[in-house]
Amino acid sequence: QVLLVESGGGLVQPGGSLSLSCVASGFTFSNYIMRWYRQATGKERELVAGISVGGHNTNYVDSVKGRFTISRDNAKATVYLRMNILKPEDTAVYYCYARSSTNGIVYWGQGTQVTVSS
Repeated sequence: QVLLVESGGGLVQPGGSLSLSCVASGFTFSNYIMRWYRQATGKERELVAGISVGGHNTNYVDSVKGRFTISRDNAKATVYLRMNILKPEDTAVYYCYARSSTNGIVYWGQGTQVTVSS
């Protein structure tokens, strides 16, 4: 059974930090490109950050560059998103995404809510 389980969301004040984790199981994690997406209420889902299979290459949406950091631990089958200097506009449900580097199969997590508010 394939699972992507996100955790670490919650309520934080503007300027604060949160760290999200996504633990994968049921597939060969080290063969999968990993991404974090988010979807705010009434908006389309957007790509926030991505990381290559080996972790050497990362990419970010412009609005989070310099504030968010994606990383992965293939031994623990886990991808992380460290979020600093959070803004109210970062409020969204954050989703973990995995895409096979060999056959394109995609998996999604169930999402974790991040709310930035004073």
